[in-house]
Amino acid sequence: MVPSPQQARAQASAITSGGPAPAAEPSPTSALRALFDGPRLSPGQRRIAQYLIENVAEAAFLSITDLAERVGVSQPSVTRFATAVGFSGYPALRERLQALALSARSGAPEASGVPRPNELQAAVDAEIENLENLRRDFADPARVVEVGRALSRSSPLTVLGLRISVSLAEYFAYAARRIHPDVRLVTRGGSVAYDALLQSREAGGTWVLAFAMPRHAQESLTAMRVARHAGLRVALVTDLALGPLADEADVVFATGTGSRLVFDSYAAPVLMSAALLQAMTDADPERTHARLEEYEQVAEQHAFFLKD
Repeated sequence: MVPSPQQARAQASAITSGGPAPAAEPSPTSALRALFDGPRLSPGQRRIAQYLIENVAEAAFLSITDLAERVGVSQPSVTRFATAVGFSGYPALRERLQALALSARSGAPEASGVPRPNELQAAVDAEIENLENLRRDFADPARVVEVGRALSRSSPLTVLGLRISVSLAEYFAYAARRIHPDVRLVTRGGSVAYDALLQSREAGGTWVLAFAMPRHAQESLTAMRVARHAGLRVALVTDLALGPLADEADVVFATGTGSRLVFDSYAAPVLMSAALLQAMTDADPERTHARLEEYEQVAEQHAFFLKD
C-alpha cells in the first residue's frame, strides 16, 4: 500500500530523527493530580492534596509537623491522607514527593509550550470529561425516557436527598412541581424520612427518585431500604454504578462528580436531573402544558419574577 503524504512525512521524520520521539514525562503537578485523583478523598484531605500540588517543590521536604501547620490540619490527618492515596505512611509519601520535586529541578522541559492549567481550570476539565461520558450514555436515551414516564405516573412522587445531596433533590423537586401535581421532598433522615416514605406509599405512590452523592450517607442507604420494603421502586442518581446504594435501587443513573476542588461539583448529576425532568414533561404533554400555563398566570398575577 502506498503511504499517504502525511504518513510519508511522519516516516521521514522518524528516520531522520533516529525514530519516534519518546513520550514526555508528566510534570510533577500532573503526576500528583493523577496520584490524588484515584481515591475518594474527604474535603480535609483534598486541602492537603491541593497544597501539595501547588507547593510540591517546598512541601516535599517538610516534616509532618510542618506540613500539618502549613495546611491547617492535624498530624494524624496527614497520616490518614498518605494512607488514603496508597502509601504506608507520610515518610513513604514524602519520598515520592521528593523524587517529583528533584525531577522538576533537573530542568526537564514541559511536555508542550502550553501553560499547565491551574486548579480551577483542571476542575473544569474534569467536569467536561464527566459531561462527555454522560453524552455517550445519552446516545441511547431509552432508559431515561422509560424512568421519566414512570416518575410522571407516580402520584405522589417522592424525591429523596440527604446531607450534601439535598441541593440536587431540591432542584429536581422545585422543577418537578411545575409539571407534576404531587411531589414530596424528603431531606431529613431517620424516622422523619421513614414516615414520609411510608405515607407516600399509602397515598398511592410507586416511585422514589433518590440522590446520593459522595460522601455517601448511611441514612440514604437505610431510607432506600425502607422505601423498597414499603413497596416503592427506587431510581438512584449517584456517582457509582456498583456498591451498597446501587444494590438497593431498581434503576441506577451513574454520573461522575467533579472532585478536583475541596468540595465536589455536580455538572453531570444536574444535567441528568434535567434529562429526567424533560422525560417527565414529554410523558404527559397535555398535563405539562396545562400546569405550566397555570403557573405562569399565577407568577404574573403575584409578580414572582422581575421583568426583563
